[in-house]
Amino acid sequence: MSDALLGTIDGKRHIYPFCVFYEDTDAGGIVYHAQYLAFAERGRTSMVNLLGFSNRNIAERHKVAIAVRHCTVDFRRAARLEDRLTVESRLIRMGGASLGFEQKIMRDGEELVVIDIVLACMSLETFKAQRLPDEVRNVFSDYLDVNEG
Repeated sequence: MSDALLGTIDGKRHIYPFCVFYEDTDAGGIVYHAQYLAFAERGRTSMVNLLGFSNRNIAERHKVAIAVRHCTVDFRRAARLEDRLTVESRLIRMGGASLGFEQKIMRDGEELVVIDIVLACMSLETFKAQRLPDEVRNVFSDYLDVNEG
């Protein structure tokens, strides 16, 4: 499954290519640390869209939001202005009300940043945890990847 703007599903992995722009960097042309979270968000959102959903239609149909609950970021190498990077996303955990992803920001096969992120499904009315909608769970269950690599 592939779309020029949304990336590619390769097995159970989503690959989102992009280029580092001036706005992503500090004065020295190095990617500013917080931008890696934005890159990861773009990758996850593109994966969700490629699978046939959007954050907006999930919210409208099911009255829930899927928001970041927890994340860890391992910065290994810096990216620079105009680098061509990819965000590789794998769903590695699925709970009753949560999704866990491993996301790697890569340059030419080298891991620059590894992000472990947990998203929680919550009611838009009470802002409390709510079970993932079956529609979402069913689609994502096909992409659950508990293997290392």
